[in-house]
Amino acid sequence: MCTLFSHQAQRDYAFQTRSLRIGGQCTSIRLEMSFWDTLEEIASREGMSLAKFLTKLHNEVLELHGEVNNFASLLRCSCLIYRSSSLENLPPGLHRPDPVIIAAE
Repeated sequence: MCTLFSHQAQRDYAFQTRSLRIGGQCTSIRLEMSFWDTLEEIASREGMSLAKFLTKLHNEVLELHGEVNNFASLLRCSCLIYRSSSLENLPPGLHRPDPVIIAAE
C-alpha cells in the first residue's frame, strides 16, 4: 500500500515560499508544491490570478471570523476540500477536476 504514496514525485512535496501582498501587508506563505499547483488550478477555474484569489479568500475569512488564524493551514485544507468534494458540494462556478489515477506497482 505504501508504494501508492512513496512513488510520488519529490517535487510535489518540496516546500516553496511565495511572497505576496494581502490587505496592504506583505507576507510570505510556505506550502508544498502540490498545494501551490492546486491553488493555481482553483484560481484559474475562478478566472483569477493566484494573488487575487488568495486575497479574496483571506478577505472572506476575515469578514466571516474577524481574524485569519494560520492562513497556510487554511489554504491546505481548502485544497483538500477542493480535491475531495463531489460536484454537488462545490460552490457554483467551481468544477471538480478530472480524477488522477495512480497505478500501484
